[in-house]
Amino acid sequence: MTKKLFAILSVLIVGSMLLGACTTTTPTEPPVASEEPAAKIKVCQITDTGGIDDKSFNATAWKGITDAEDKLGIEGKYLESKEVADYEKNLNAFIEEKCDLIITVGFLIGDATKAAAEANPDIKFSIVDYNYDPAIPNVVGQIFNTDEAAFLAGYLAAGVSKTGVVGTFGGLPIPTVTIFMDGFYKGVAKYNEVKGTEVKVLGWDPATQTGLFSNSFDDQQKGSELAKSLMDEGADIIMPVAGPVGLGAAAAIKERGNAYLIGVDSDWALTSPEYADITLTSVMKLMDATTMQVIQSVVDGTFVGGDVVGTLANNGVALAPFHELESLVPAELAAEIEQLKADIIAGTITLK
Repeated sequence: MTKKLFAILSVLIVGSMLLGACTTTTPTEPPVASEEPAAKIKVCQITDTGGIDDKSFNATAWKGITDAEDKLGIEGKYLESKEVADYEKNLNAFIEEKCDLIITVGFLIGDATKAAAEANPDIKFSIVDYNYDPAIPNVVGQIFNTDEAAFLAGYLAAGVSKTGVVGTFGGLPIPTVTIFMDGFYKGVAKYNEVKGTEVKVLGWDPATQTGLFSNSFDDQQKGSELAKSLMDEGADIIMPVAGPVGLGAAAAIKERGNAYLIGVDSDWALTSPEYADITLTSVMKLMDATTMQVIQSVVDGTFVGGDVVGTLANNGVALAPFHELESLVPAELAAEIEQLKADIIAGTITLK
């Protein structure tokens, strides 16, 4: 090897060594574990046999859950009960799914809810339109003084009626139905007392707790038949307290064209707009608000068994606007109804 070539190789080797000495290797940072998003609180509703789209209490309770999805970020699910035998099956399904809150709807699911809650004390439950005495620690009952709003509807019906006859019928003779009928009857009686009139109520006698019932919450044909029977006896305002059965009554009233409807649970002029032109008002049970209240307690960790009670005072129950039929209600009558509402809230008028 020539001296010149040797010199070149020496320079290259030395340079390489110097470069290596000046180069540092940055240690690899350990990977940062990605945080799993917090699991959403899961709220699960079990309907009664009316179904989730009953335009009544199932649908209104479900609205409370969907509102909570939007406002509180929870996850909502439901199972429909086609028959009473489905209650236990649906409860077990949601218990297995480990729902954070199971909401059941209606008087008829009361026993099944109680059994499930007592067997699963670590799961939270709420039941719409029912409560327990004594209270169950892991169950919130949502109950409503619907007789307060129905009292206003009865006074209104008596004041608007041209025939002096109004009517009502129920789905089943259970407390959550008959409380509407009690209030309606007492409202008519109050009008008669104030005005010296004799407006008659067909379909219910609060003294004997007997009256007219469809014995169903889904047979719309039966609703049509009962409404026609009441109209045949002169009733020109009818309040069906029977969930979707009431839609059959609405169809019969619209067909006849000589009577008006009072809806229940939700504002029927909005939920069934095809009958807005015959819907005088509705006795609203705002189960979406009470359902949201219970869900909020689960979210913020304040859930305690007991009762949530909807009243005129806390807007848990209300009389719907008159909408398209406002012209039928004289200003004086509307003012009287507002005063009656204030008297009920103040305790001047008391209802059982």
